[in-house]
Amino acid sequence: MNCAISGELPKEPVVSTKSGLLFERRLIERHISDYGKCPVTGEPLTIDDIVPIKTGEIIKPKTLHTASIPGLLGTFQNEWDGLMLSNFALEQQLHTARQELSHALYQHDSACRVIARLKKERDEARQLLAEVERHIPAAPEAVTANAALSNGKRATGDEELGPNAKKLCPGISAEIITELTDCNAALSQKRKKRQIPQTLASIDALERFTQLSSHPLHKTNKPGICSMDILHSKDVIATGGVDATAVLFDHPSGQILSTLTGHSKKVTSVKFVGDADLVLTASADKTVRIWRNPGDGNYACGQTLNDHSAEVRAVTVHPTNKYFVSASLDNTWCFYDLSSGSCLAQVSDGSENADYTAAAFHPDGLILGTGTSQSVVKIWDVKSQANVAKFDGHTGEVTAISFSENGYFLATAAEDGVRLWDLRKLRNFKSFLSADANSVEFDPSGSYLGIAASDIRVYQTASVKAEWNLIKTLPDLSGTGKATCVKFGPDAQYVAVGSMDHNLRIFGLPGDEKANADDDSAQDS
Repeated sequence: MNCAISGELPKEPVVSTKSGLLFERRLIERHISDYGKCPVTGEPLTIDDIVPIKTGEIIKPKTLHTASIPGLLGTFQNEWDGLMLSNFALEQQLHTARQELSHALYQHDSACRVIARLKKERDEARQLLAEVERHIPAAPEAVTANAALSNGKRATGDEELGPNAKKLCPGISAEIITELTDCNAALSQKRKKRQIPQTLASIDALERFTQLSSHPLHKTNKPGICSMDILHSKDVIATGGVDATAVLFDHPSGQILSTLTGHSKKVTSVKFVGDADLVLTASADKTVRIWRNPGDGNYACGQTLNDHSAEVRAVTVHPTNKYFVSASLDNTWCFYDLSSGSCLAQVSDGSENADYTAAAFHPDGLILGTGTSQSVVKIWDVKSQANVAKFDGHTGEVTAISFSENGYFLATAAEDGVRLWDLRKLRNFKSFLSADANSVEFDPSGSYLGIAASDIRVYQTASVKAEWNLIKTLPDLSGTGKATCVKFGPDAQYVAVGSMDHNLRIFGLPGDEKANADDDSAQDS
Protein backbone atom coordinates (compact mmCIF):
# COMPACT_ATOMS: atom_id res chain seq x y z
CA MET A 1 0.00 0.00 0.00
CA ASN A 2 1.12 3.53 -0.71
CA CYS A 3 1.09 6.68 1.40
CA ALA A 4 -2.11 8.76 0.99
CA ILE A 5 0.02 11.93 0.78
CA SER A 6 3.08 11.00 -1.38
CA GLY A 7 1.68 8.01 -3.24
CA GLU A 8 4.92 6.09 -2.57
CA LEU A 9 5.57 3.05 -0.51
CA PRO A 10 6.18 4.34 3.07
CA LYS A 11 9.32 3.46 4.99
CA GLU A 12 7.59 3.99 8.41
CA PRO A 13 3.85 3.38 7.78
CA VAL A 14 1.21 4.69 10.25
CA VAL A 15 -2.62 4.46 10.06
CA SER A 16 -5.26 6.98 11.19
CA THR A 17 -7.71 5.52 13.71
CA LYS A 18 -10.39 7.92 12.47
CA SER A 19 -10.18 7.55 8.71
CA GLY A 20 -8.22 4.28 8.40
CA LEU A 21 -5.88 5.87 5.81
CA LEU A 22 -2.16 4.92 5.51
CA PHE A 23 0.48 7.62 5.73
CA GLU A 24 4.27 8.08 5.83
CA ARG A 25 4.95 8.91 9.48
CA ARG A 26 7.21 11.89 8.92
CA LEU A 27 4.75 13.44 6.42
CA ILE A 28 1.58 13.08 8.48
CA GLU A 29 3.32 14.27 11.66
CA ARG A 30 4.47 17.44 9.88
CA HIS A 31 0.96 17.98 8.42
CA ILE A 32 -0.71 17.54 11.83
CA SER A 33 1.76 19.97 13.47
CA ASP A 34 0.97 22.54 10.75
CA TYR A 35 -2.82 22.10 10.27
CA GLY A 36 -4.15 19.78 13.02
CA LYS A 37 -6.49 17.88 10.64
CA CYS A 38 -6.48 14.96 8.23
CA PRO A 39 -5.06 15.96 4.81
CA VAL A 40 -7.67 13.78 3.01
CA THR A 41 -10.95 13.98 5.00
CA GLY A 42 -10.30 17.36 6.64
CA GLU A 43 -11.55 16.17 10.02
CA PRO A 44 -9.51 17.09 13.17
CA LEU A 45 -6.54 14.78 13.75
CA THR A 46 -3.87 14.57 16.49
CA ILE A 47 -0.68 12.62 16.98
CA ASP A 48 -2.50 10.29 19.36
CA ASP A 49 -4.85 9.30 16.52
CA ILE A 50 -1.94 7.81 14.56
CA VAL A 51 -1.00 4.17 15.12
CA PRO A 52 2.30 2.77 13.69
CA ILE A 53 2.15 -0.45 11.65
CA LYS A 54 4.87 -3.08 11.91
CA THR A 55 6.04 -4.45 8.54
CA GLY A 56 8.97 -6.43 7.12
CA GLU A 57 12.00 -4.86 5.38
CA ILE A 58 10.89 -2.90 2.38
CA ILE A 59 12.89 -3.50 -0.81
CA LYS A 60 12.54 -0.82 -3.44
CA PRO A 61 12.12 -2.08 -6.94
CA LYS A 62 14.93 -1.49 -9.39
CA THR A 63 14.82 1.49 -11.63
CA LEU A 64 13.48 0.96 -15.04
CA HIS A 65 16.73 1.30 -17.02
CA THR A 66 18.46 -1.49 -15.07
CA ALA A 67 15.41 -3.71 -14.99
CA SER A 68 15.42 -4.28 -18.73
CA ILE A 69 17.88 -5.59 -21.34
CA PRO A 70 18.00 -2.32 -23.31
CA GLY A 71 18.77 -0.47 -20.09
CA LEU A 72 21.62 -2.84 -19.26
CA LEU A 73 23.00 -2.52 -22.79
CA GLY A 74 22.94 1.25 -22.48
CA THR A 75 24.82 1.07 -19.16
CA PHE A 76 27.44 -1.22 -20.66
CA GLN A 77 27.81 1.09 -23.66
CA ASN A 78 28.40 4.08 -21.39
CA GLU A 79 31.04 2.20 -19.39
CA TRP A 80 32.75 1.01 -22.64
CA ASP A 81 32.84 4.56 -24.00
CA GLY A 82 34.46 5.82 -20.76
CA LEU A 83 37.04 3.04 -20.90
CA MET A 84 37.92 3.86 -24.52
CA LEU A 85 38.32 7.57 -23.70
CA SER A 86 40.63 6.73 -20.79
CA ASN A 87 42.67 4.35 -22.96
CA PHE A 88 42.97 7.02 -25.69
CA ALA A 89 44.30 9.54 -23.12
CA LEU A 90 46.88 7.01 -21.88
CA GLU A 91 48.05 6.31 -25.46
CA GLN A 92 48.50 10.04 -26.04
CA GLN A 93 50.59 10.34 -22.86
CA LEU A 94 52.70 7.31 -23.90
CA HIS A 95 53.31 8.81 -27.34
CA THR A 96 54.40 12.11 -25.78
CA ALA A 97 56.75 10.32 -23.35
CA ARG A 98 58.30 8.34 -26.23
CA GLN A 99 58.92 11.51 -28.20
CA GLU A 100 60.55 13.19 -25.19
CA LEU A 101 62.75 10.12 -24.53
CA SER A 102 63.80 9.94 -28.21
CA HIS A 103 64.69 13.63 -28.14
CA ALA A 104 66.73 13.21 -24.92
CA LEU A 105 68.61 10.21 -26.33
CA TYR A 106 69.37 12.12 -29.52
CA GLN A 107 70.71 15.06 -27.50
CA HIS A 108 72.85 12.69 -25.37
CA ASP A 109 74.27 10.98 -28.47
CA SER A 110 75.04 14.35 -30.04
CA ALA A 111 76.74 15.55 -26.85
CA CYS A 112 78.88 12.39 -26.72
CA ARG A 113 80.00 12.88 -30.31
CA VAL A 114 80.86 16.53 -29.64
CA ILE A 115 82.82 15.58 -26.49
CA ALA A 116 84.72 12.86 -28.38
CA ARG A 117 85.59 15.31 -31.15
CA LEU A 118 86.75 17.96 -28.67
CA LYS A 119 88.90 15.41 -26.82
CA LYS A 120 90.48 14.33 -30.09
CA GLU A 121 91.22 17.95 -31.01
CA ARG A 122 92.63 18.59 -27.54
CA ASP A 123 94.93 15.55 -27.74
CA GLU A 124 96.12 16.59 -31.20
CA ALA A 125 96.80 20.10 -29.92
CA ARG A 126 98.73 18.71 -26.94
CA GLN A 127 100.79 16.49 -29.21
CA LEU A 128 101.58 19.40 -31.55
CA LEU A 129 102.49 21.57 -28.56
CA ALA A 130 104.79 18.86 -27.20
CA GLU A 131 106.48 18.54 -30.60
CA VAL A 132 107.00 22.32 -30.72
CA GLU A 133 108.37 22.39 -27.16
CA ARG A 134 110.95 19.71 -28.00
CA HIS A 135 112.37 21.88 -30.76
CA ILE A 136 112.47 25.10 -28.71
CA PRO A 137 115.74 25.43 -26.72
CA ALA A 138 115.46 26.29 -23.05
CA ALA A 139 115.82 30.02 -22.33
CA PRO A 140 118.26 30.76 -19.50
CA GLU A 141 115.91 33.43 -18.15
CA ALA A 142 113.05 30.95 -17.96
CA VAL A 143 115.19 28.40 -16.13
CA THR A 144 116.28 31.08 -13.66
CA ALA A 145 112.68 32.05 -13.08
CA ASN A 146 111.71 28.43 -12.56
CA ALA A 147 114.46 28.06 -9.99
CA ALA A 148 113.19 30.87 -7.79
CA LEU A 149 112.16 29.53 -4.40
CA SER A 150 109.82 30.79 -1.76
CA ASN A 151 109.38 28.88 1.51
CA GLY A 152 110.50 25.65 -0.13
CA LYS A 153 108.19 26.05 -3.16
CA ARG A 154 108.94 27.23 -6.65
CA ALA A 155 107.74 30.74 -7.34
CA THR A 156 104.89 30.67 -9.86
CA GLY A 157 104.28 34.34 -10.46
CA ASP A 158 106.55 34.72 -13.51
CA GLU A 159 105.94 31.30 -15.09
CA GLU A 160 104.62 31.29 -18.63
CA LEU A 161 101.33 29.49 -18.85
CA GLY A 162 100.06 27.50 -21.79
CA PRO A 163 96.60 26.14 -22.64
CA ASN A 164 94.39 25.21 -19.68
CA ALA A 165 96.61 27.39 -17.45
CA LYS A 166 99.37 24.76 -17.49
CA LYS A 167 102.97 25.86 -17.19
CA LEU A 168 104.98 25.61 -20.39
CA CYS A 169 108.12 23.50 -19.97
CA PRO A 170 111.33 24.62 -21.72
CA GLY A 171 112.13 21.13 -22.97
CA ILE A 172 115.27 19.00 -22.66
CA SER A 173 118.08 21.04 -24.20
CA ALA A 174 120.74 19.75 -26.58
CA GLU A 175 123.37 20.12 -23.83
CA ILE A 176 121.38 17.87 -21.49
CA ILE A 177 120.83 15.30 -24.23
CA THR A 178 124.58 15.27 -24.88
CA GLU A 179 125.18 14.74 -21.16
CA LEU A 180 122.69 11.85 -21.06
CA THR A 181 124.28 10.29 -24.15
CA ASP A 182 127.78 10.50 -22.68
CA CYS A 183 126.55 8.92 -19.45
CA ASN A 184 124.94 6.12 -21.44
CA ALA A 185 128.17 5.42 -23.33
CA ALA A 186 130.26 5.37 -20.15
CA LEU A 187 127.88 3.06 -18.29
CA SER A 188 127.50 0.70 -21.26
CA GLN A 189 131.31 0.39 -21.53
CA LYS A 190 131.61 -0.17 -17.80
CA ARG A 191 128.94 -2.86 -17.88
CA LYS A 192 130.94 -4.95 -20.31
CA LYS A 193 133.69 -5.25 -17.69
CA ARG A 194 131.26 -5.85 -14.84
CA GLN A 195 132.00 -8.71 -12.47
CA ILE A 196 129.88 -10.18 -9.72
CA PRO A 197 131.32 -9.00 -6.37
CA GLN A 198 132.89 -11.74 -4.27
CA THR A 199 131.07 -10.43 -1.20
CA LEU A 200 127.67 -11.12 -2.78
CA ALA A 201 125.53 -13.41 -0.62
CA SER A 202 125.55 -16.96 -1.94
CA ILE A 203 122.49 -19.01 -2.85
CA ASP A 204 123.19 -21.24 0.17
CA ALA A 205 123.12 -18.19 2.42
CA LEU A 206 119.86 -16.93 0.96
CA GLU A 207 118.26 -20.33 1.56
CA ARG A 208 118.95 -19.90 5.30
CA PHE A 209 117.53 -16.36 5.56
CA THR A 210 115.16 -15.78 8.47
CA GLN A 211 113.69 -12.71 10.11
CA LEU A 212 116.37 -10.90 12.11
CA SER A 213 114.48 -7.82 13.32
CA SER A 214 111.30 -5.79 13.07
CA HIS A 215 111.25 -2.01 13.45
CA PRO A 216 108.06 0.04 14.05
CA LEU A 217 108.85 3.08 11.92
CA HIS A 218 105.38 4.43 11.15
CA LYS A 219 102.24 5.33 13.08
CA THR A 220 99.96 2.57 14.31
CA ASN A 221 96.75 4.51 13.65
CA LYS A 222 97.64 4.72 9.94
CA PRO A 223 99.69 1.57 9.33
CA GLY A 224 101.25 0.60 6.04
CA ILE A 225 104.59 1.02 4.23
CA CYS A 226 103.98 2.00 0.59
CA SER A 227 107.53 2.38 -0.71
CA MET A 228 111.18 1.76 0.15
CA ASP A 229 114.71 2.51 -1.03
CA ILE A 230 118.18 1.62 0.27
CA LEU A 231 121.34 3.76 0.07
CA HIS A 232 123.88 0.92 -0.22
CA SER A 233 126.98 3.04 0.36
CA LYS A 234 125.76 4.01 3.86
CA ASP A 235 123.33 1.12 4.48
CA VAL A 236 120.44 3.52 5.17
CA ILE A 237 116.86 2.50 4.46
CA ALA A 238 114.12 4.99 3.54
CA THR A 239 110.44 4.07 3.86
CA GLY A 240 107.32 5.95 2.78
CA GLY A 241 104.15 5.32 4.73
CA VAL A 242 100.38 5.67 4.67
CA ASP A 243 100.81 8.10 7.59
CA ALA A 244 102.17 10.72 5.09
CA THR A 245 105.74 10.53 6.43
CA ALA A 246 109.05 9.16 5.17
CA VAL A 247 111.50 7.65 7.64
CA LEU A 248 115.27 7.30 7.23
CA PHE A 249 116.52 4.26 9.14
CA ASP A 250 120.17 3.40 9.82
CA HIS A 251 120.37 -0.38 9.48
CA PRO A 252 123.69 -1.05 11.28
CA SER A 253 122.68 0.87 14.43
CA GLY A 254 118.97 0.14 14.23
CA GLN A 255 118.17 3.83 14.83
CA ILE A 256 115.86 6.27 13.07
CA LEU A 257 117.97 9.05 11.56
CA SER A 258 115.18 11.40 10.49
CA THR A 259 111.43 11.56 9.93
CA LEU A 260 110.34 13.63 6.93
CA THR A 261 106.98 15.30 7.52
CA GLY A 262 105.21 17.67 5.17
CA HIS A 263 103.04 15.63 2.84
CA SER A 264 99.30 15.65 3.51
CA LYS A 265 98.61 12.15 2.12
CA LYS A 266 100.42 8.82 1.85
CA VAL A 267 103.99 8.76 0.52
CA THR A 268 103.78 6.57 -2.58
CA SER A 269 107.48 6.59 -3.58
CA VAL A 270 110.83 7.44 -1.97
CA LYS A 271 114.28 7.53 -3.58
CA PHE A 272 117.85 8.42 -2.57
CA VAL A 273 119.85 10.55 -4.99
CA GLY A 274 123.26 8.87 -5.35
CA ASP A 275 125.49 9.30 -2.31
CA ALA A 276 124.36 12.91 -1.81
CA ASP A 277 122.28 13.88 1.19
CA LEU A 278 119.19 14.22 -1.00
CA VAL A 279 115.92 12.32 -0.80
CA LEU A 280 112.95 12.47 -3.17
CA THR A 281 109.40 11.67 -2.08
CA ALA A 282 106.18 11.45 -4.10
CA SER A 283 102.73 11.54 -2.57
CA ALA A 284 99.04 11.11 -3.19
CA ASP A 285 98.74 14.84 -2.42
CA LYS A 286 99.89 15.48 -6.07
CA THR A 287 103.34 16.80 -5.08
CA VAL A 288 106.98 15.76 -5.20
CA ARG A 289 109.33 17.00 -2.47
CA ILE A 290 113.12 17.34 -2.51
CA TRP A 291 114.64 16.89 0.97
CA ARG A 292 118.15 18.11 1.77
CA ASN A 293 120.41 17.42 4.72
CA PRO A 294 122.15 20.63 5.78
CA GLY A 295 124.75 18.57 7.64
CA ASP A 296 123.15 18.06 11.04
CA GLY A 297 121.15 15.00 9.96
CA ASN A 298 117.81 16.83 10.12
CA TYR A 299 116.46 16.72 6.59
CA ALA A 300 114.38 19.71 5.50
CA CYS A 301 112.14 20.15 2.48
CA GLY A 302 114.05 22.27 -0.01
CA GLN A 303 111.46 22.31 -2.78
CA THR A 304 107.86 21.23 -3.35
CA LEU A 305 107.00 20.50 -6.98
CA ASN A 306 103.37 20.95 -8.00
CA ASP A 307 103.43 20.17 -11.72
CA HIS A 308 101.02 17.21 -11.51
CA SER A 309 97.24 17.47 -11.20
CA ALA A 310 96.66 14.02 -9.71
CA GLU A 311 98.32 11.51 -7.36
CA VAL A 312 102.05 11.05 -8.02
CA ARG A 313 102.82 7.33 -7.90
CA ALA A 314 106.56 7.07 -8.60
CA VAL A 315 109.87 8.89 -8.76
CA THR A 316 113.05 7.50 -10.34
CA VAL A 317 116.53 9.05 -10.45
CA HIS A 318 118.66 9.19 -13.60
CA PRO A 319 122.13 7.56 -13.36
CA THR A 320 123.76 11.01 -13.63
CA ASN A 321 122.06 11.88 -10.32
CA LYS A 322 121.28 15.28 -11.85
CA TYR A 323 117.81 14.57 -13.18
CA PHE A 324 114.79 12.58 -12.14
CA VAL A 325 111.32 11.60 -13.41
CA SER A 326 107.97 11.59 -11.63
CA ALA A 327 104.96 9.58 -12.86
CA SER A 328 101.37 10.49 -12.05
CA LEU A 329 97.77 9.41 -12.46
CA ASP A 330 97.19 12.61 -14.49
CA ASN A 331 98.39 10.76 -17.65
CA THR A 332 101.83 12.45 -17.64
CA TRP A 333 105.40 11.95 -16.49
CA CYS A 334 107.74 14.87 -15.77
CA PHE A 335 111.47 15.17 -16.37
CA TYR A 336 113.13 17.43 -13.74
CA ASP A 337 116.44 19.18 -13.27
CA LEU A 338 117.37 18.24 -9.71
CA SER A 339 119.51 21.28 -8.95
CA SER A 340 116.86 23.86 -9.83
CA GLY A 341 113.75 21.76 -9.30
CA SER A 342 112.43 22.93 -12.68
CA CYS A 343 110.26 20.70 -14.85
CA LEU A 344 112.03 20.50 -18.21
CA ALA A 345 109.40 18.33 -19.91
CA GLN A 346 105.93 17.04 -19.07
CA VAL A 347 105.16 14.13 -21.37
CA SER A 348 101.91 12.45 -22.38
CA ASP A 349 101.37 10.08 -25.28
CA GLY A 350 97.96 11.61 -26.00
CA SER A 351 96.04 8.59 -24.72
CA GLU A 352 93.16 9.08 -22.31
CA ASN A 353 93.97 5.75 -20.63
CA ALA A 354 97.52 6.27 -19.41
CA ASP A 355 97.42 6.70 -15.65
CA TYR A 356 101.08 6.09 -14.73
CA THR A 357 101.53 3.93 -11.63
CA ALA A 358 105.22 2.97 -11.81
CA ALA A 359 108.44 4.26 -13.39
CA ALA A 360 112.12 3.32 -13.55
CA PHE A 361 115.19 4.34 -15.55
CA HIS A 362 117.17 1.75 -17.50
CA PRO A 363 120.67 1.34 -15.97
CA ASP A 364 122.15 3.20 -18.96
CA GLY A 365 119.77 6.14 -18.54
CA LEU A 366 118.45 6.66 -22.08
CA ILE A 367 115.38 4.43 -21.65
CA LEU A 368 112.50 5.02 -19.24
CA GLY A 369 109.99 2.34 -18.34
CA THR A 370 106.50 3.21 -17.07
CA GLY A 371 103.56 1.12 -15.92
CA THR A 372 99.92 2.17 -16.11
CA SER A 373 96.68 1.38 -14.31
CA GLN A 374 95.43 0.00 -17.64
CA SER A 375 97.85 -2.99 -17.47
CA VAL A 376 100.22 -1.59 -20.12
CA VAL A 377 104.00 -1.21 -19.79
CA LYS A 378 105.47 1.57 -21.94
CA ILE A 379 109.11 2.09 -22.93
CA TRP A 380 110.24 5.65 -23.71
CA ASP A 381 113.24 7.19 -25.46
CA VAL A 382 114.33 9.87 -22.97
CA LYS A 383 116.03 12.04 -25.60
CA SER A 384 112.95 12.41 -27.81
CA GLN A 385 110.34 11.61 -25.13
CA ALA A 386 108.78 9.22 -27.64
CA ASN A 387 107.00 6.01 -26.75
CA VAL A 388 109.08 3.37 -28.57
CA ALA A 389 107.50 0.14 -27.27
CA LYS A 390 104.47 -1.19 -25.42
CA PHE A 391 104.10 -4.45 -23.50
CA ASP A 392 100.59 -5.89 -23.05
CA GLY A 393 99.56 -9.01 -21.21
CA HIS A 394 99.13 -8.04 -17.57
CA THR A 395 95.83 -8.04 -15.74
CA GLY A 396 95.12 -5.09 -13.48
CA GLU A 397 97.29 -2.16 -12.48
CA VAL A 398 101.05 -2.38 -13.04
CA THR A 399 102.38 -1.85 -9.51
CA ALA A 400 106.17 -1.93 -10.00
CA ILE A 401 108.89 -2.24 -12.64
CA SER A 402 112.62 -3.01 -12.34
CA PHE A 403 115.45 -3.23 -14.89
CA SER A 404 118.18 -5.81 -14.48
CA GLU A 405 121.77 -4.57 -14.17
CA ASN A 406 122.70 -6.39 -17.39
CA GLY A 407 120.33 -4.05 -19.27
CA TYR A 408 118.57 -6.89 -21.10
CA PHE A 409 115.71 -7.80 -18.76
CA LEU A 410 112.72 -5.89 -17.42
CA ALA A 411 110.54 -7.24 -14.61
CA THR A 412 107.01 -5.90 -14.12
CA ALA A 413 104.51 -6.64 -11.33
CA ALA A 414 100.71 -6.46 -11.46
CA GLU A 415 97.61 -8.11 -10.00
CA ASP A 416 98.23 -11.30 -12.01
CA GLY A 417 101.86 -11.70 -10.92
CA VAL A 418 105.28 -10.84 -12.38
CA ARG A 419 106.33 -10.94 -16.02
CA LEU A 420 109.88 -10.88 -17.42
CA TRP A 421 110.52 -9.10 -20.73
CA ASP A 422 113.47 -9.41 -23.09
CA LEU A 423 114.30 -5.85 -24.19
CA ARG A 424 116.31 -7.10 -27.18
CA LYS A 425 113.36 -8.89 -28.78
CA LEU A 426 110.59 -6.96 -26.98
CA ARG A 427 108.78 -10.05 -25.80
CA ASN A 428 107.65 -11.73 -22.60
CA PHE A 429 109.79 -14.82 -21.96
CA LYS A 430 108.72 -15.84 -18.45
CA SER A 431 105.91 -15.26 -15.93
CA PHE A 432 105.59 -15.88 -12.21
CA LEU A 433 101.89 -16.19 -11.44
CA SER A 434 100.83 -14.93 -8.01
CA ALA A 435 97.86 -12.94 -6.83
CA ASP A 436 98.42 -9.19 -6.33
CA ALA A 437 102.18 -8.82 -6.84
CA ASN A 438 102.92 -5.43 -5.24
CA SER A 439 106.67 -5.11 -5.79
CA VAL A 440 109.46 -6.59 -7.89
CA GLU A 441 113.18 -5.81 -7.59
CA PHE A 442 116.47 -7.00 -9.08
CA ASP A 443 119.40 -6.81 -6.70
CA PRO A 444 122.16 -4.33 -7.79
CA SER A 445 124.30 -7.15 -9.20
CA GLY A 446 121.44 -8.57 -11.27
CA SER A 447 121.91 -12.00 -9.68
CA TYR A 448 118.65 -12.23 -7.73
CA LEU A 449 115.03 -11.19 -8.20
CA GLY A 450 112.67 -10.43 -5.30
CA ILE A 451 108.87 -10.46 -5.50
CA ALA A 452 106.54 -9.14 -2.79
CA ALA A 453 102.93 -10.36 -2.76
CA SER A 454 101.16 -12.40 -0.08
CA ASP A 455 104.68 -13.60 0.75
CA ILE A 456 108.21 -12.70 -0.39
CA ARG A 457 109.99 -14.88 -2.94
CA VAL A 458 113.61 -14.71 -4.04
CA TYR A 459 114.66 -16.19 -7.40
CA GLN A 460 118.04 -16.80 -8.99
CA THR A 461 118.28 -14.93 -12.29
CA ALA A 462 119.22 -16.80 -15.46
CA SER A 463 119.08 -16.39 -19.23
CA VAL A 464 115.99 -16.26 -21.42
CA LYS A 465 115.91 -20.02 -22.03
CA ALA A 466 117.24 -21.20 -18.66
CA GLU A 467 115.11 -21.83 -15.60
CA TRP A 468 114.82 -19.10 -12.95
CA ASN A 469 114.96 -21.17 -9.76
CA LEU A 470 113.11 -20.26 -6.58
CA ILE A 471 115.69 -19.91 -3.80
CA LYS A 472 113.67 -18.88 -0.77
CA THR A 473 110.11 -18.06 0.24
CA LEU A 474 109.90 -15.66 3.17
CA PRO A 475 106.58 -15.39 5.04
CA ASP A 476 104.73 -12.11 5.48
CA LEU A 477 104.80 -11.86 9.27
CA SER A 478 102.75 -8.66 9.41
CA GLY A 479 99.47 -10.56 9.64
CA THR A 480 98.01 -8.41 6.85
CA GLY A 481 98.69 -10.89 4.05
CA LYS A 482 100.14 -8.14 1.89
CA ALA A 483 103.85 -7.40 1.50
CA THR A 484 104.06 -4.07 -0.34
CA CYS A 485 107.78 -3.66 -1.12
CA VAL A 486 111.03 -5.63 -1.14
CA LYS A 487 114.64 -4.44 -1.46
CA PHE A 488 118.02 -6.17 -1.34
CA GLY A 489 120.64 -4.79 1.05
CA PRO A 490 124.30 -4.26 0.10
CA ASP A 491 125.62 -7.39 -1.66
CA ALA A 492 122.24 -9.03 -0.94
CA GLN A 493 123.38 -9.63 2.65
CA TYR A 494 119.81 -9.02 3.80
CA VAL A 495 116.33 -8.44 2.41
CA ALA A 496 114.22 -5.52 3.65
CA VAL A 497 110.44 -5.94 3.49
CA GLY A 498 107.60 -3.48 4.01
CA SER A 499 104.02 -4.55 4.60
CA MET A 500 100.62 -3.07 5.40
CA ASP A 501 101.48 -2.79 9.08
CA HIS A 502 103.84 -0.11 10.43
CA ASN A 503 106.94 -2.35 10.73
CA LEU A 504 110.05 -2.66 8.60
CA ARG A 505 111.29 -6.26 8.66
CA ILE A 506 114.86 -7.41 7.99
CA PHE A 507 115.53 -10.96 6.78
CA GLY A 508 119.07 -12.34 6.75
CA LEU A 509 121.48 -14.82 8.31
CA PRO A 510 121.73 -14.97 12.12
CA GLY A 511 124.99 -13.66 13.55
CA ASP A 512 126.85 -16.97 13.94
CA GLU A 513 125.72 -18.27 10.55
CA LYS A 514 126.69 -14.98 8.91
CA ALA A 515 130.21 -15.23 10.37
CA ASN A 516 130.56 -18.79 9.04
CA ALA A 517 129.29 -17.69 5.64
CA ASP A 518 131.83 -14.84 5.56
CA ASP A 519 134.63 -17.27 6.42
CA ASP A 520 133.56 -19.62 3.63
CA SER A 521 133.43 -16.72 1.18
CA ALA A 522 136.96 -15.62 2.19
CA GLN A 523 138.30 -19.16 1.73
CA ASP A 524 136.68 -19.42 -1.72
CA SER A 525 138.32 -16.14 -2.76
